[in-house]
Amino acid sequence: MGVPLSIQIARASWTSTSRSFKNGGANVSGFQLVNYTDQRVSRAVQQWLEFDSKDAKVPKRRLKYTGALTYDGVTVMSTAFQNLRRQRIDISRRGNAGDCLANPPAPWGQGIDIQRALQAALIVSVSSQVRIDGLTGHIQFNEKGRRTNYTVSVMELRPAGPKRVGYWNEDEKYVSTASSHGNDSYSLLNRTYIVTTILESPYVMLKKNHDQLVGNDKYEGYCVELAAEIAKHVGYSYKLEIVSDGKYGARDPDSKMWNGMVGELVYGKADVAVAPLTITLVREEVIDFSKPFMSLGISIMIKKPMKSKPGVFSFLDPLAYEIWMCIVFAYIGVSVVLFLVSRFSPYEWHADDMEDDLDPQQGQPSTSSQPGQAQTQPNQPQQSSEQTNEFGIFNSLWFSLGAFMQQGCDISPRSLSGRIVGGVWWFFTLIIISSYTANLAAFLTVERMVSPIESAEDLAKQTEIAYGTLDAGSTKEFFRRSKIAVFEKMWSYMKSADPSVFVKTTDEGVSRVRKSKGKYAYLLESTMNEYIEQRKPCDTMKVGGNLDSKGYGIATPKGSHLRNPVNLAVLKLNEQGLLDKLKNKWWYDKGECGSGGGDSKVSLNMSHPAGNHANGGIPVNLAVLKLNEQAVLDKLKNKWWYDKGECGNKDSGRKDKTSALSLSNVAGVFYILIGGLGLAMLVALVEFCYKSRTESRRMKQSINDALRSSTLTRVSGNGGGGENGRIVTHDFPKTVQTLPCMSHAAGMGLSASGM
Repeated sequence: MGVPLSIQIARASWTSTSRSFKNGGANVSGFQLVNYTDQRVSRAVQQWLEFDSKDAKVPKRRLKYTGALTYDGVTVMSTAFQNLRRQRIDISRRGNAGDCLANPPAPWGQGIDIQRALQAALIVSVSSQVRIDGLTGHIQFNEKGRRTNYTVSVMELRPAGPKRVGYWNEDEKYVSTASSHGNDSYSLLNRTYIVTTILESPYVMLKKNHDQLVGNDKYEGYCVELAAEIAKHVGYSYKLEIVSDGKYGARDPDSKMWNGMVGELVYGKADVAVAPLTITLVREEVIDFSKPFMSLGISIMIKKPMKSKPGVFSFLDPLAYEIWMCIVFAYIGVSVVLFLVSRFSPYEWHADDMEDDLDPQQGQPSTSSQPGQAQTQPNQPQQSSEQTNEFGIFNSLWFSLGAFMQQGCDISPRSLSGRIVGGVWWFFTLIIISSYTANLAAFLTVERMVSPIESAEDLAKQTEIAYGTLDAGSTKEFFRRSKIAVFEKMWSYMKSADPSVFVKTTDEGVSRVRKSKGKYAYLLESTMNEYIEQRKPCDTMKVGGNLDSKGYGIATPKGSHLRNPVNLAVLKLNEQGLLDKLKNKWWYDKGECGSGGGDSKVSLNMSHPAGNHANGGIPVNLAVLKLNEQAVLDKLKNKWWYDKGECGNKDSGRKDKTSALSLSNVAGVFYILIGGLGLAMLVALVEFCYKSRTESRRMKQSINDALRSSTLTRVSGNGGGGENGRIVTHDFPKTVQTLPCMSHAAGMGLSASGM
C-alpha cells in the first residue's frame, strides 16, 4: 500500500479542485468561506441563477467566493452610506476629486468621511443589536480595518463529495461538528482496510493448521475475534497483517522515526491497529486511540516458589511464638496461684484419723491421769489427727496440666477460691484449644509458599534478584519517565545492570524468569502476567498489585475517519459484555493450570484518562495522559481520599493465605485469666481471715494471735511431710483433746482438726 497524500486546500471554494481526488488517492481537507446551506446564501444563489438565465449566451455559473465577497463589500458600503445619510453628511463631489494616477496619489476629499462612517457602522454593529450579515457570514472590522469575528467552514472530501466536518473562528479555534456513524458512506466503499497486529499469546496466535489456511483464517486469539467484531459493527472489510519488525511502537532516539505498529500507522502502511497496544502520551501525540478495551497495569512476574515441606515441629505453626510462651507462663502462674489459695483457704484442709500401735513405754509420751477422766491403757492403740491439703505444688501442677490437656485428674478444688482458679483456667484452655484446632485444620489443608518478593518496594531495596522489562515498549518508557522515588531507583538499576536486564520479546522475558531459579523478575502488563500464569508448566506467578493504571486501545492514524466509528463499536461491545466473555475465554476457559475458572474478569474503566475522544478534546487527552504517567492523579487521589481521611491508614489488602494466630487475637482470654486469678487470691484471703476470726473467738484469743498462728501453720506446714503432692500437718491425739488444760498450740491443732 502506497503512502497516501495529505492535502489541505486553503481556498474558499474547492469543489473543482477536489473533483480529481474524489475517488481516492489522497486525504483532502480544506476551508470554505461561503456556507452554501445558509438560507441567505441560497436566496442569493437563486437570484444569481435567475439573473444569468436572462441572458442565454452566458452559461449558468455557481456563485463563487469572489462574488460573495463583492456582494458583502457592497453591503458594507451601503451600510456606511446609510450612516452618512442619517448624519446628514454630504458626500457629493466637490472640490478635489482626487487623482489615483498621481504620484503620490491624491486622496479623495470625502474619503475621510466614508472611513468615519464605516467606523460608525462598526461601532453600531458591536455596541447594539444591529448585525451586518453577508454571504460570507458575520461582517465586523477592528480598529485597524481588518475583518474579525468571522467563521470558516472546514471541509473534508468524502466519496459522495465534500462534507462539512467543523468550523474555525478566532475565539473557539477549530470545532468539530462531524457525526460518526458506522453506516456512513465511506463504510460502504469497496475497499479492504489493513489491520496491523502482533503475534502475542493469547491476543494473536497462528492456528495449528495455519499452513493450510489463507488470509485472516490463519489466526486466532482475543484480538482476532475483537477485530472481527469491530469490523462487523463498523461495516468494513479488513485484512490482518503482522507487523514486520515485531514491535509495538517506539520512537528511535537517534533517527526520530517510529517503529512497530505505531510506525505503520504514522507512515500510512496500515489503517487500524488491533493489538495489546498501550495508550501512552507519546503515542497519543502521533496516533489516535479508541476507548480502552482492556484496563491493566504493570505487574511483577517471578518464578513460583517451591511449596515448603512441613517441618518436625510444624504442629506449632497455628499459634505464634509469643502465644506459646504466654501459655507456658500462664500454666506456671495458675499452678502457683492454685497452690497459694489452697494453702491459705481453710476449706482445702481436711482431717484424716490414724491409729498408733506403739506402746507408750517404747518412746511414746504417756498421758497423765486426771480425776474424772478415763485412763488410757498401755497397749491400747492411740488415734491421732492429720490436717491434709491435696493441692501441694506438684498436685497443683498436675491439675493444671490435666485441665489444659482436657484430661482432668482425680482431685479437684473444694474451696470457692480454688474453684475460681479452676474455672478460669478451664475457660482459658477451651478458647486456646479450640483456636489451635481450627487454625491447625487450615494449616493442614493449605500448602504454604514463601515468596521472596511481594511488591515493587521489595525489589527496589534488594540486589540479589535482578529485574527488567521489554526493551522497546510502554513499560520501559514508564520507568524512564517516572518521577516516583521507588521507580526512579528501579530505573537507575535497570539501565546500569550488567548483563542487561532488558529482553527483546515477552517470550524471552518469561523464559529468563523460568530458567533463573528465582533470581530474575520480569515487569510486564498484568493481563499478560495472568495469562502466562495459567499456561504450562505453571511455574510463574504474579506478586503484589499493579504499579500503575492504563489501558489497551485500538489505534488509528491521526485524524482518520475510522476513529469515531471504532470508538463507538468498542463502547457497544463493552455494554454487551462481549469483552468480558473474550477475556474469560482466552485467559481462563483455555487455561492449563486448573485455576481461574473464568471468575476473574477484566474491568473496563470507561473513565480511563485516554478514553474521551471528542474531536476537540485531544489537548485535554494529552494533558490527562501526562498527569497519569507522572503519577499526579494517584497523588491527588491519595491526598483527598486517604491523607485527609478520618479513619486511619488505608488497608493495603495484603494478607497471608493462612497465618498463625497472634497474641492480639487471643489477648482477651489472657486478660480474663489474670482477672480470675486475682479474684481467687482475694477470695482466699477473705476465707482465711474469716476462719481465723472464728477460731479466735472460739479459743478466746486475740485476732492477731490467731492470724499469726494460722499463717505460720500454713506457710511452714507445721513440720508436716508431703506424699504425692499432699500437705500433712499433725495434730495431738484425740484423747488429748479432752484435757481441760490445753496450750494455745494444742488449741490451734484442735481447731485445725475440726475443720
